Amino acid sequence: MLANLKTQLKTELEKSLKESFSTEDFLPSVELEIPAEKSHGEFACNIALKSARIFKKSPLDVAEQFREIFQKSLHNTPLQERIARIEVKKPGFINFFLTPLALYEVLGQILQEDKTYGGSDFGGRKKVQIEFVSANPTGPLSVAHARQAAVGDALANILNFIGFDARREYYVNDGGNQINLLGESIKCRAIEIWGGAARLPENGYQGEYIKDIAKAFIEKNNIKNLDEAKAKDTAGFRHFGVDYLLGVIKNDLDDFGVHFDCWAHETGIATQENMAAVLEDLREKGFLYEKDGALWFKSTDFGDDKDRVVKKSDGTHTYLLPDIVYHKNKYDRGFEKIINIWGPDHHGYIPRIKAAAQALGKERDSLEVRIVQLATIYRDGQPVSMSTRRGEFISLREVIDEVGVDAARFFFLMRHMSGHLDFDLELAKKETPENPVYYIQYAHARIHSINKKAQEIKLVPQAGNFSLLKEEEELDLIRKLGGLPDILMICYDELDPYALVSYLLELATLFHKFYDRHRVIGEDMALSCERLALVNATRIVLANGLRLLGLNTPERM
Repeated sequence: MLANLKTQLKTELEKSLKESFSTEDFLPSVELEIPAEKSHGEFACNIALKSARIFKKSPLDVAEQFREIFQKSLHNTPLQERIARIEVKKPGFINFFLTPLALYEVLGQILQEDKTYGGSDFGGRKKVQIEFVSANPTGPLSVAHARQAAVGDALANILNFIGFDARREYYVNDGGNQINLLGESIKCRAIEIWGGAARLPENGYQGEYIKDIAKAFIEKNNIKNLDEAKAKDTAGFRHFGVDYLLGVIKNDLDDFGVHFDCWAHETGIATQENMAAVLEDLREKGFLYEKDGALWFKSTDFGDDKDRVVKKSDGTHTYLLPDIVYHKNKYDRGFEKIINIWGPDHHGYIPRIKAAAQALGKERDSLEVRIVQLATIYRDGQPVSMSTRRGEFISLREVIDEVGVDAARFFFLMRHMSGHLDFDLELAKKETPENPVYYIQYAHARIHSINKKAQEIKLVPQAGNFSLLKEEEELDLIRKLGGLPDILMICYDELDPYALVSYLLELATLFHKFYDRHRVIGEDMALSCERLALVNATRIVLANGLRLLGLNTPERM
């Protein structure tokens, strides 16, 4: 309801300004924000600050002038019963305060919409592809990949909830030198298992899991001695290793609650034929040239800081060429918006891939790339080292086994994806309010306990009028409940689910505060019915938010 009211208010304010000034074409648009402090009202508008130069007056004077216009425009409209007052605050903000009626309508909407509350048709079923994780199948998923998985999956949930048709995709880099190194590393370990001497290739993979793969290869191929191990072609080890590790990765992601709609393989997409076709297309458009025996892509035509080689002088291609082919494949499949979620080591790659999208004839904004910064795992107060090739890392599987899926997912989402994350394993295991995911889920479980008690005395939530809810903690809780739709739009604007994480923690805090100060079920049955409706609206919003983050909604803890 607050989101609808916000839209209605914005429309009415714009109308009033248009009718009041002949210079309306020069006025900034009206934007309403939800203030961080409740003393600033439910909505705040900064149009006076943006218009002061136009009117050659101070922002405060302009704000006061606009306030009077807005006040008159709301008279004799449905908004008059919902806007209690309009205030001007330094340096020129216009703040809108709602009446209890407007807040009570929020409860009615939540109880009516239930599991769909907060959702919308905003996305218009626009087809969106979110590619994330896409770790090379050269080892188990690390916590860096786990953070990307939690972010990408939650973002897809949110986009689908607000009306997009978002698909999850994992790009399997099963070609290139790193895969050759994997095959060579597995073969070395197989030879060592039979007592032979073998030297790992430079930058080969050293983890214990390589030995496990070698043992599995020996068993599957019924290798009986050292000579047979040496005689096996490296390609066999390579293919087996990729399939083995993809199985591990898929199993870990399934257990983490992340399920991809598509697993796209580099070897099936970036074929020699497809790469040749893309080069021909770029050449015809004038975006390729030869220099020093190499073939260059004119990425500077689209804002990159320098042109990029797509084919080396020795005839081999760079990583950029198959990536261009892959992105063409995405567009060819009908995706209108492409979102890539990458690790921090890919930051410098963004301008060239966005340049490639434009060279393919797509709008620059049709491709968004978000970087997920690294996560540092702490155990007993000490950071844990991570290196895939050395085999010294904490895997996603280990985190799941140690703290559980819900705590793992939540902790990986506890910071903006652009910020470094410190993951405290000991905190994640605590079943106390100090642990934020426990704190939120406990609020949900506590409401189920209240409902169970209410059922025992046949008390049902009030369905219509909520006029008895007048306490500060009650109204604060309703205000926060009404903010879910706006929070989800923030997640969309930022392409980051963090705002929802922060919101749920704030909501749980307000609920626990309300619960600690007021009895839900007391002697006043009318008040108890209304408070039961309030806590059930809270349960609905908590559950919807938890589900969007991919977390469980426990009824007992």
